[in-house]
Amino acid sequence: MTQALCRFITCGSVDDGKSTLIGRLLYDSKTLFVDQIHSLHTESKRYGTQGENLDFALLVDGLSSEREQGITIDVAYRFFSTKKRKFIIADTPGHEQYTRNMATGASTADIAIILIDARKGVLTQTKRHSYIVSLLGIRHFFIAVNKMDLIDYDEERFRAICGEYAQILKELREDIVAHYIPISALKGENIVSKSENLAWYRDKTLLEWLEDIELDSIPQSEFVLPVQYVNRPHLNFRAFCGQIASGSVRVGDEVLVLPSMQKSRVAHIITSEITDPHTLTQDQTPQYAHEAYAPMSVSVCLQDERDVSRGDYIVSKNHTLSMGNTFRAMMIWLSETPLELGTTYLLKITHNLCNVRITEIVYKKDMESFTNVCADSLKLNDIAQCTLKLDKTLPLQCYKHSKILGAFIIIDKYSNQTLGAGMIDSVSESIHRDSAPHRIYTDSEIALNAFICEHYPEWGCKKL
Repeated sequence: MTQALCRFITCGSVDDGKSTLIGRLLYDSKTLFVDQIHSLHTESKRYGTQGENLDFALLVDGLSSEREQGITIDVAYRFFSTKKRKFIIADTPGHEQYTRNMATGASTADIAIILIDARKGVLTQTKRHSYIVSLLGIRHFFIAVNKMDLIDYDEERFRAICGEYAQILKELREDIVAHYIPISALKGENIVSKSENLAWYRDKTLLEWLEDIELDSIPQSEFVLPVQYVNRPHLNFRAFCGQIASGSVRVGDEVLVLPSMQKSRVAHIITSEITDPHTLTQDQTPQYAHEAYAPMSVSVCLQDERDVSRGDYIVSKNHTLSMGNTFRAMMIWLSETPLELGTTYLLKITHNLCNVRITEIVYKKDMESFTNVCADSLKLNDIAQCTLKLDKTLPLQCYKHSKILGAFIIIDKYSNQTLGAGMIDSVSESIHRDSAPHRIYTDSEIALNAFICEHYPEWGCKKL
C-alpha cells in the first residue's frame, strides 16, 4: 500500500521555535541516521544555544549565517516517514524581511503549523504568516503554543492564547480548520510523545495529528496542459510537452488549443515512464500510453497539424478558463523597491511571460487590525488586492480553482528580480475573442508621446 505524502510548513514570528520543533520531530521519530546524530552532537557544542544539551534547530539551520545568528533565513526542506505517512517539511523564516521565503515554502504545503511563543502570545508576524497561508489555500492550521515549560505549563495562559488566535481566524477564510496544541519543542513534550506536565491536554500529539489528518483534494474534472516545450526530433514526429495542471486525458479526446481556439483530437500520449521522446530517431516508434492525468509530465501528439507554441494551453472542450487581459488578484510585494502604479513590469504565469501594468490598488491589508486601507504604492511585505492589465489576452483561472493556473509572479524588466507574487481572484473576460487586446506601452513610448503632445499640439496627438 502506497503511503500518502503530506507537505507541511512551520511558520510564525522569529524565535518562536520553528527549527527546534522540526529538529525535535526528526529526532524523536527516529528518522535520523547515525552520522546525522553524531553531527548534531558536534555542532551543538560549537554553535548550540542550549548549553550542554542538544540544539535541535541545527538539524535544519544549515547556512553558516543561520548558525552564527541563531535564526532561519532560507527555507529548509526535510523528508521523513512513519508507518502511516510520508512527510516533506518546509522550515520557514520568521523575520519580517524574509517573508518572501516563507511564502515560497507555503505555496506547496497542505498543512501549516503556526508556532506561538507562550510568553509573547500572538504577534504581528504571526498574523501576517497566518494571512499568507490562508491566501495560498491552506485549510488545515495547527496552532502550536510553544515553550510551555517556560510558563510552568499554565493551562489558563494556553487558553488565553487560543482565544486570542481565534479572533484572527475570523479574518481568514471560513473553511479553515484549526487545532490547538500546547508543546515544548525543546523538551519534546506533545511532539511525538505525550507530556505528563501537560496532562490537562487530552488530545493527540502533533505527530499523531499529522499522521491522521485527512488531506484535501481539489476536484479536477477538466484537462489542462500548459505547453512548456514543442518536441520536434525529426520530420515524422511532433509532440507538445508539459506537466498536466488538472484533469486527465485519453487518446481520442477532443481538445482545444488556447488562446487560438483551434480544435483537434489527441492522437498519442507519451509519458516519462514509457519512453523519452528526446531519444527517438526517425526509424524508432515510441511507446504510447492510453491515458494520463495530473500531475504527470507528458508529451501529447494531436491528430491535426496545429500551430501550438510554448505558453499555449491544450484543454478539454468543456474547459472553464476565462480569456482575458484584465484581472484582480491578491498580491504580496516581495521587494524593497516599491510598487509604482502604471509602471510596466513582466508577469510570468505558467510558461507565459508578458508585459503587465498594475493599474489600481483596490485596498491594502493592515496586518495589525486586518482592516482594508487605501494605498497608492506597495512596499516590502505589503499584501493588497490589485487590478492588473496584460498586453495580450491569455487563458486565466482563479487561484481557488487551480494553484498552478491561478498563480503568477511580477518581475523587474531590467534586473530580472522577482518583485511580487499573486493569486488571481477574478477575471474580466475579453468582449470579443478575436479583437486585438489593449496594448500596454513602454515607459519610453509614454515619455515620447507626452513630449510630442506638449510641444507639437498641432499634430493632434492624444495622451496615452
